[in-house]
Amino acid sequence: MVEAMRRHLGLGLVAMLLSSAAFGTSGPFAKALITAGWTPGAVVLTRISGAALVLLPFTVWSLRGRWATVPRELPRAALYGALAVAAAQLGYFQAVARLTVGVALLIEYLGIVLVVLWVWALTRRTPHRLTGVGVVLALVGLALVLDVTGQATPDLVGVVWGLVAAAGLAGHYVLAGRPTTLPAVAFAGLGLTAGAAVLAAAGVTGALPMEVGAASVDVAGSSLPAWAAVLELVLVAAALAYVLGIVGARHLGSTLASFVGLTEVLFAVLFAWLLLDELPGPVQLLGGLVLLSGVVAVRLGERDDARKSRVDTDFEVPSPVA
Repeated sequence: MVEAMRRHLGLGLVAMLLSSAAFGTSGPFAKALITAGWTPGAVVLTRISGAALVLLPFTVWSLRGRWATVPRELPRAALYGALAVAAAQLGYFQAVARLTVGVALLIEYLGIVLVVLWVWALTRRTPHRLTGVGVVLALVGLALVLDVTGQATPDLVGVVWGLVAAAGLAGHYVLAGRPTTLPAVAFAGLGLTAGAAVLAAAGVTGALPMEVGAASVDVAGSSLPAWAAVLELVLVAAALAYVLGIVGARHLGSTLASFVGLTEVLFAVLFAWLLLDELPGPVQLLGGLVLLSGVVAVRLGERDDARKSRVDTDFEVPSPVA
């Protein structure tokens, strides 16, 4: 029995780490396409729509015998697609066009803090002490990441887009954490489809520029076909990452999975260094550690609150939408 539990947790841990690594590749490959002249909107739409198509058969299969529940759950899935998919990924890719991959992702992870502040404002219930400490640490870490002393201040527009991604990530936590009759794969597939529809509509109306750039991109000092980078974003950084994240969350539980999911930041920084020769400065790296420490403290505070109230207030976090 104990051995079976260990294998169960081990499988979940491996799946979650692979999911975080897969998600962490999105920034470098997206930035390579953007540098080659692709607009962030075109990159995001291609990634999301491609992943939705890949997951389509799995979505259909998981809904067998449950199609009657789709109309009732569709509004929430559509809202999830608009916020957690479209806004989060567009904001992140717009941010990496102006910031380093690591800095953009660290700003996006403030979404966890935004959730705490949002719940606090709605319930007027004082957060756990660890949660309060975590919020302060996250804000201090953000100040270091943004280098407010002015020595290496990031692009302000990029920071704003990073905050848009954070708001989208917060939407993911809130919406994914609510009970639903839809299987996780079906909810993810419908959300991706809705997000692609939102971005496509924005592109058709001209609100979001959609331009395809050069036919080749520069990755790790080598020239690759642009379609290879697109395939990586669709198959590895989206479809595979989502599926592995779901497997990991089901084996580990949402709380432990959310902590393991934080390794996405580390993987993203590592891949950006290896593939783009891009590494945040010492002050920004220190700020990143402080910010992540704050996020961990927030999660610990939420967990303790959930235990005391015997209510599962954890939000399912199979890593982002980055």
